[in-house]
Amino acid sequence: VLGGVAAAFVFKVVRNEAFGGLRGGMIAELTSEFIGTYMLVLTLGLNVMGKSPAGAFSVGAALMCMLYALGGVSGGNFNPAITLAVLVSGRSPRGAARKTVIQAGWAVAAQLLGGVLAALTYSAVYLGGSFRLGPGSSGTAGTDAIMGVEFVFTFVLCYVFLAVTLSETTGSPAMCGLAVGSCITVGGVAASSISGGVLNPAAALGIASAHRFAEFGVYSSIVYSVTQLLAGVAAASVFKVTHKVDVETKVEY
Repeated sequence: VLGGVAAAFVFKVVRNEAFGGLRGGMIAELTSEFIGTYMLVLTLGLNVMGKSPAGAFSVGAALMCMLYALGGVSGGNFNPAITLAVLVSGRSPRGAARKTVIQAGWAVAAQLLGGVLAALTYSAVYLGGSFRLGPGSSGTAGTDAIMGVEFVFTFVLCYVFLAVTLSETTGSPAMCGLAVGSCITVGGVAASSISGGVLNPAAALGIASAHRFAEFGVYSSIVYSVTQLLAGVAAASVFKVTHKVDVETKVEY
């Protein structure tokens, strides 16, 4: 019952237009980014703590659900790397204004807060239990290997997000949640034993904070976050080249 009441309250905040109010607004967008990131990182943490054999599928499904539920409110980034990629791309979802640097900064702040609180939540569920941010089950991956797989699969995540949500040529509102959620599954399965398949600076900060930044947590969170953010910039740069057709088509008409 409490969960239903909480869901109704959040729905009123993010979907104010359904109750006679104005659509969108800063509060609705930041709440959307906070909730989406919170559920994503909470799902990740509970899967790891519970030693789930299907964590990548669970986390991918969580992202898919949040995108369909909240994508129309804030754009459904739920990841600072994606927010940066959208900003660098210079694009915006159809019918929406481009985010300014300040607006993007507030969105990132909401995402980081959501990631940290989600991590503290899964830690509380397991009575203070946590796990370190670092190599996955292999336990032997070096920093170069970790940075490599985090860069590649964060790039895939950001690039696909841009292609299916911002492009008028390849965009697919009906399939965007499934496409972007599948990127988490792809990266999670492929990279989990090497880097943990984090692919999100908000998740990296949350995991490290729940572990009280032990075992080089500060260093690891910086390495992961910088790598993921660079992947977002790279994805936006490639997107500008491969999806130049969107701009050219507008000029023709």
